[in-house]
Amino acid sequence: MSKPIWHGVYPALTTKFKPDYRLDVAAMEKHFAWQIESGVDGLIVCGSLGENSVLSGEEKLEVLRIAVRVSRGRVPVLATIAEGSTAEGITLCERSAREGADGFMVLPGMRYVSDRRETIAHYRAIARASAKPIMVYNNPIAYGVDVTPEMFEELAGEPSIVAIKESSDNVRRVTDIIARTGERYAIFCGVDDLAMEAMLMGACGWVAGLVDAFPRETVAIARLIGDGRVDEARKLVQNVKLVEAIVGVGTETVRPPRLPLAGDERASVIALVEQALKTRPVLPALEFA
Repeated sequence: MSKPIWHGVYPALTTKFKPDYRLDVAAMEKHFAWQIESGVDGLIVCGSLGENSVLSGEEKLEVLRIAVRVSRGRVPVLATIAEGSTAEGITLCERSAREGADGFMVLPGMRYVSDRRETIAHYRAIARASAKPIMVYNNPIAYGVDVTPEMFEELAGEPSIVAIKESSDNVRRVTDIIARTGERYAIFCGVDDLAMEAMLMGACGWVAGLVDAFPRETVAIARLIGDGRVDEARKLVQNVKLVEAIVGVGTETVRPPRLPLAGDERASVIALVEQALKTRPVLPALEFA
């Protein structure tokens, strides 16, 4: 099989805000460029970590434009489609394609928990309307809608659906999808602490979160696994805006109703990250962009 059009590490990028909650364009330009320079294989904007639910349609397009401008074609840029209705999703796909998106990461319709028939109909409609390739984001734990291996087998006839972000927290899903669909889809793990296991089971990529603060380490893990250097990969530490702030590549500013971490929860994250920084490993020899 030839290498899929999408593979490797795709950060689920955070959206940067100024203290008054307006988009921080300069901060995003700097952060997106740093990710590419650190060797990531693509960019995903306005997903869950990108605070999709508190962004207006125009803001989502602005964040996309920033990423496209920074990438300059060096890596694919995927826009997240997580709208409340299928029609809104199709409209955002069309507008995002005109703004230069290379493809889309598509969620089920938000807020309404669709059943099997409705979920397939939603993805079919968007797939048939899209001029760009699609990654289906499956996260039943967060969104209550499960796109099962059987459903992916049914959707295999839609050529624009090329990839899956599998976040069910069940590594067996990688094997189950491959057993039913072969090499039809590029499978990405969407759970940071299961990425190694998923890639060893056949996933070709990782939609990562902590990559926002530790891109080189994340890329190194993925490349070591891909090269079969598993023992070296296991020695690197993994465990997101607070982490970005601690390592000096972002701020804690999130849009309400989200609030910055506080109290014991915040202290525990700080302690964990500070310990990780103290024991940060020397990366093995790898070629970075």
